[in-house]
Amino acid sequence: MTDAWPVAEGAAAWLAGLPPWLVSPSLMTIAVVVALMVHAAGVALARRLLKSRDAFWRSLVIRTRRPSRLALIAVGLAVAAGIAPLSPEQATLFRHGMLILVILLMGWISLSGLDIGAALYLRGFKVDVEDNLVARKHLTQVRILKRALATFVVIMTVGLALMTIGGVRQWGISLLAAGGAAGIILGLALQPLLTNLIAGIIIATTQPIRLEDAVIVEGEWGWVEEINATYVVVRLWDWRRMVLPLTYFMQTPFQNWTRESASLIGTAMVYVDYAAPVEAMRARLEDIARASPLWDGKVVSLQVTDLKERTMEVRCLASARNASQAFDLRCLIREEMVNFLKAEHPQALPRDRIDLRADLDAADRPSPV
Repeated sequence: MTDAWPVAEGAAAWLAGLPPWLVSPSLMTIAVVVALMVHAAGVALARRLLKSRDAFWRSLVIRTRRPSRLALIAVGLAVAAGIAPLSPEQATLFRHGMLILVILLMGWISLSGLDIGAALYLRGFKVDVEDNLVARKHLTQVRILKRALATFVVIMTVGLALMTIGGVRQWGISLLAAGGAAGIILGLALQPLLTNLIAGIIIATTQPIRLEDAVIVEGEWGWVEEINATYVVVRLWDWRRMVLPLTYFMQTPFQNWTRESASLIGTAMVYVDYAAPVEAMRARLEDIARASPLWDGKVVSLQVTDLKERTMEVRCLASARNASQAFDLRCLIREEMVNFLKAEHPQALPRDRIDLRADLDAADRPSPV
């Protein structure tokens, strides 16, 4: 400790011997060098202490090296500005700029922490497996909540930065507290954004939709591809994209085919003649299902569901693991059932009947004229 005083006295004497115009740049340079040294030592110490501990803090230290280095440099420069021979106005303006820079860098570090926490939480869930319902549930929650929290961090960071500026301090207070005339104007301007943000939080907690859910919206069938802070992207069956606001899923009825489970029962309607062999068709449906890898082995059934004027309506049911396989299985059942009827029971195909004897008797009767 006693050795530091001679060093400090020597540094002060060295600075005193410099020309006045060179003192401030020298102090700033020394501040930057000291900040870099302190940052390097701090990062090395943190990495050694956290080497076998919490993965979050270890990843945060590594990923935020750049913003934390800039923040330390800004603090060092602010301290140097208070020592340098600057005018009070110059020193105040410089330190104010460094304060705003530190606030913005803290927001940057907070956003990095959000990304790291979300990635670590989702590391234990895999969506590239067949039964990924739980994984998609957590993935949807984390993504929506992360975007909502990121928006909150940005608003807080900008609000704190504005509060340090006298001319726009009221805007910063209004942005943080949502009060005053500026807050009302800003709230009205951002009403659609805030409404969708709130809807996103509700969707994340209640989960009427999740990523890769099969849905029917606006009469179109597709999968939920993205859930962003204000809108949802649905990938339609023909690769088109439908973009809908988050509030749509809170205010408009829609179908979710994978809400609780991805398994679905596919329906294939076949219209046949009254002479169709129902038992043979039922046996053929079971053979089709067993021979197809699309069938999940749970449900297969054939029933006569209606009698039309000229045809009999037969409903074929078969279950599949997901919506895509259910659609393909329905198409397969229709094709194979029609081929079966044409090959083995052609009389079962729909046809129109004509009573020829009645027509001949009418032709043999003499005309009344």
